[in-house]
Amino acid sequence: MSRINPPLPRRRRRGALLATGALIATALGTGGMLQGTASAAAVECSVDYRTNDWGSGFTTDVTITNSGTTAVNGWTLTYSYSGNQTLAGGWNGQWSQSGSNITVRNAAHNAGIAANGGSVSTGAQFTYSGTNTAPTSFAVNGITCGGGSGNPGEPGEPGEPGNPGNPPGDRVDNPYVGAGVYVNPEWSANAAAEPGGSRIADQPTGVWLDRTAAIEGSGQGAGRTMGLRDHLDEAVLQAAGHDAFVFQVVVYNLPGRDCSALASNGELGPTEIDRYKSEFIDPIAEILADPAYADLRIVTTIEIDSLPNLITNVSPRPTATPECDVMKANGNYVEGVAYALDQLGAIPNVYNYIDAGHYGWIGWDDNFTASAELFKTAATTGGATVDDVHGFIVNTANFGPAVEPFYSINDSINGTSVRESKWVDWNRYVDNQGFAQAFRTELISQGFDPGIGMLIDTSRSGWGGPDRPTAAGPRTTVDAFVEASRVDGRIHQGNWCNQAGAGLGERPTTAPAPGIDAYVWMKPPGESDGSSSEIPNDEGKGFDRMCDPTYEGNPRNNHNMSGALPDAPVSGHWFSAQFQELMANAYPPL
Repeated sequence: MSRINPPLPRRRRRGALLATGALIATALGTGGMLQGTASAAAVECSVDYRTNDWGSGFTTDVTITNSGTTAVNGWTLTYSYSGNQTLAGGWNGQWSQSGSNITVRNAAHNAGIAANGGSVSTGAQFTYSGTNTAPTSFAVNGITCGGGSGNPGEPGEPGEPGNPGNPPGDRVDNPYVGAGVYVNPEWSANAAAEPGGSRIADQPTGVWLDRTAAIEGSGQGAGRTMGLRDHLDEAVLQAAGHDAFVFQVVVYNLPGRDCSALASNGELGPTEIDRYKSEFIDPIAEILADPAYADLRIVTTIEIDSLPNLITNVSPRPTATPECDVMKANGNYVEGVAYALDQLGAIPNVYNYIDAGHYGWIGWDDNFTASAELFKTAATTGGATVDDVHGFIVNTANFGPAVEPFYSINDSINGTSVRESKWVDWNRYVDNQGFAQAFRTELISQGFDPGIGMLIDTSRSGWGGPDRPTAAGPRTTVDAFVEASRVDGRIHQGNWCNQAGAGLGERPTTAPAPGIDAYVWMKPPGESDGSSSEIPNDEGKGFDRMCDPTYEGNPRNNHNMSGALPDAPVSGHWFSAQFQELMANAYPPL
């Protein structure tokens, strides 16, 4: 794709990039070497150790650099702490702890370290009390690679110690091209703590800002959660060694949020648009605009499951809810999205992607163009313009497959189109990729930039396991054909909460198809969509019967069973049973 926006000004990051307590240990030793299975020749090496410390816990990012002339194939890093630092989980490597001793073995994807400056990075999260003294010695493959610690002082220019090395530049067409992507250490630790979870704990996922408290983080001591600035500081550390680096964040706190699903209701009432602007969007914009983060490519997902509600779930539709009628009448969804686009779009390294539902929501003729027109209205309200929109994201936190491999909307059985099947029900799309590509064309026709790109959330769209079809179904009747062909294992396309039988989908991938900027895992796998029964909470999240496995449905899922898993916690909280099922049913398989 080619973007026609004028180039934005270059911004160079200066100032402190490492949080308080960040330390670097390096060694270029005459006796140090990296030994791999490819060669035992001695090579020079360095270990770069950095931390982001919040007083009761920290993340560490460790980069091993091979500055010698012999490539390395397979590495094991060992070091020790002098305090009570306790491993919570790691990524980009197999982390383990015995007493004060830490061992990190390479992951499958980063076993090799190229000669003449090649490097690999790994990281982990720890808890501690007292002091957090940096390790003084590191060994790679049993050979001491040096040590030392100290405050790195003022970060240097890109490429120097203490600086991630991402060159500043104009906003690019596709922010994911050539870029590393942020691994959320909190999600990664949860994933790694699950049996088998280390297989995906190094995958990038979105950071969700679903209430005001999430901006600063919450709690005290070992139970404290990271805030937006904590995550961005960590992203700067993870960016070391990458030419470019993406940080993904979900902005999700509209007044009267998600008027058709109580499980994802928010803290702000339908009329609290001023609080949304001043207490939520403005603080986020201030943090994202900090020059310390100017070299990151910050991808925002703007207000999932909001604007499409104003098309499909309002009167006189049979799917209408009183809450959605209120939000259409007061205009606060449109005004809120427009304000977020305007404020965040003014930051040169922010890439706004508006949530655009999914094919099983707005793929029908009476929803498709009307939704695109509404998005155009939101993008041109107040101070917002279409230039504040870099693209759109579909299937956020949902379960529809990216691609249906065994049937398409163009198939027919004995002269009957698959559109007439009970499952497709006259929709024009059977998967998210076909929908996203067509919707992109419609959005451009409505006046959006021809260079807009689409993201598809594939975090829970795999539908693997023993029930996954391996070929097209029998060509007897159209319903028999579709039912046996479809990989989407839901009871109904309108089912959205903690779906039983779902699996991890395609791994995050850059530019997988024309018009698609990336497959992403914006919804962190293993975080609940909503509780199976009512659970009082202080997060403003209600109980929705669509999360109750005994619920027999409503007009929005054509009165089918909900298909939800039992015993689910409040939305956003860790749901171990779901995570295990997602891994077991992953497609491609783990």
